[in-house]
Amino acid sequence: MEDISRRHFHTAKDAELLDHSLAGKIDWESFYTEGKRTPPFLRNVPDENLVGFVNHGRLRSGNAIDLGCGIGRNAIYLAKAGFRVDAIDLSRVAIARGRLIAEEEGVRTNFIVGSVFDVTLRDNHYDVAYDAGLFHHLPPHRRPYYLELVRQAINPNGFFGMTCFDTTGGQPVEDWEIYERGQMPPGIGYTENRLREILAGFLEILDLRPMKVCPESADALGLPGTWTVLMKPLAPVERSQ
Repeated sequence: MEDISRRHFHTAKDAELLDHSLAGKIDWESFYTEGKRTPPFLRNVPDENLVGFVNHGRLRSGNAIDLGCGIGRNAIYLAKAGFRVDAIDLSRVAIARGRLIAEEEGVRTNFIVGSVFDVTLRDNHYDVAYDAGLFHHLPPHRRPYYLELVRQAINPNGFFGMTCFDTTGGQPVEDWEIYERGQMPPGIGYTENRLREILAGFLEILDLRPMKVCPESADALGLPGTWTVLMKPLAPVERSQ
């Protein structure tokens, strides 16, 4: 890492070099393979905050994108709520399961296998973007690319909803520690202040709170150790320099 830390990084290839320098990345294909693990978010129920945003009229029908969709539980919910939904995930196994669930439930969702950094998204196209746990798996050097990508993809009146780990749900590691160790944690845990600071240059925060914990029998998912955020995009001229 000594050579890397002394360089300036400006291009996608530079970002890829940093990607390859970090160990500890999750093998999402193995993760989603049947029988490997059964975490709560493999249940086909939407996030409690997303349900609240829709039920209270903060998110209305239009074009939506689910970033890091997993098995598509939130994408399928949005499709049922009348949205035209694109759903992206790296894992072919997860996408295959999502397509099967959508077919069984009779909803139309456009599932895409790939990285959000490699798929071309139309500018100002989406009324809603949603991220249920992708953000806290991003290495620090990828965060500004991601937030700019999301900001550009949402129309000026659109919204970005997100869940991510707090410091009890994920590891409260500093950015510099990740590169010093050369290893990504299984999920970065953010304090409220740190999260606000990171997001502020790209998005206006409308609502930031801890996720409401829901019992396993509930028809929505709510986990401890998790933030929920609702944002809208800042115009480029408003961004901090």
